[in-house]
Amino acid sequence: MAVSKSSSGKQQNDRDQEYHKKSEPLIPGLPDEIAELCLLHLPYPYQSLARSVCCSWNRTITDPGFLLSRRSLSLSLPYLFVFAFHNSTARIQWQAFDPRSGRWFILPPMPCPKSVFPPAFACTSIPRQGQLYVLGGMRSDTQTSINTTVVYTTSTNQWSIASPMVTPRSFFAAGNVNGKIIAVGGSGAEYNDSITSVECYDTRKDTWEHVAKMRVGLARYDSAVVGSKLYVTEGWTWPFLFSPRGSIYDLENDTWQEMKDGMKEGWTGVSVVVGDRLFVISEYGDCPMKVYVPDRDAWQYVGGDKFPREAMQRPFAVSGVEGRIYVVSSGLNVAIGTPIEGQNAELIAKWEVVAAPKGFHDFSPLSCQVLYA
Repeated sequence: MAVSKSSSGKQQNDRDQEYHKKSEPLIPGLPDEIAELCLLHLPYPYQSLARSVCCSWNRTITDPGFLLSRRSLSLSLPYLFVFAFHNSTARIQWQAFDPRSGRWFILPPMPCPKSVFPPAFACTSIPRQGQLYVLGGMRSDTQTSINTTVVYTTSTNQWSIASPMVTPRSFFAAGNVNGKIIAVGGSGAEYNDSITSVECYDTRKDTWEHVAKMRVGLARYDSAVVGSKLYVTEGWTWPFLFSPRGSIYDLENDTWQEMKDGMKEGWTGVSVVVGDRLFVISEYGDCPMKVYVPDRDAWQYVGGDKFPREAMQRPFAVSGVEGRIYVVSSGLNVAIGTPIEGQNAELIAKWEVVAAPKGFHDFSPLSCQVLYA
């Protein structure tokens, strides 16, 4: 079939334009190698924003090799990602905190139903991959649990929908164990439907599968990952008539075992892991911090500065990274604690507080996760 001159001319023009886009310099006056280094050093979240500058920047920044170069050069830095809701409207909002500059960045809206009950979600992350996972939840209009898996990626500053969980669940625990996402217990399809099922998400295959069940469902959930094990407990619950229950999941052997008495009896607040040490910010009195001592199956109070209770009002969300503990309070103030060994080998802590912007005054935190970006 003959091709008209006008058609062939248009195709040639399109090819010329595409060649021009690929051949134009990233930054005029600089070799592309130097220009790419400049783009590599752009901090979060400006790399994703820079994609809209021009086609060549978008093509470079979205190239898989660009992200690999950033990781190999160790240019990614830890940020604190805080999930919060407005006390009056229940509007949910994600924001990222830069601990070096004290600046906050608002994330794009998370895709979810309009009517949700914010505390029903479970959150976890794979920090070095820069991925945040928001699981399950509950619709507030029907009081039914949902099974969604929503993923935020720092390199693109975008949300995506992954494969849903096998079982709808809300008010449950989740954790990252050796790169696998574990979802534990919670409420099932109905609010009062306590479930013991446990699921494991393979991030590479984008698939969920059932693993060993819990022996018994819990009244509420706090969890922590130490090494290759997920520790799950309900903690002390008002009116303190019954001792808390707790279990430990071993991913390698796909088994559950009972938590030791000393550990579950002393788990009196929100937990955070720094290194291989498990800490708890107690939710009573002046909110003292404790550290678990495995050899003695006992909790030891951390000395040094008192927790800055006057600036930090409950509820708390806690995370840890690079030897520091980050506690986010109502109003999204951030207390940064540094546990160190004292002269007698006892642990002491130093605290500093970063006040949040006034615009966060009516927000309460639900979760905070550390991601490298």
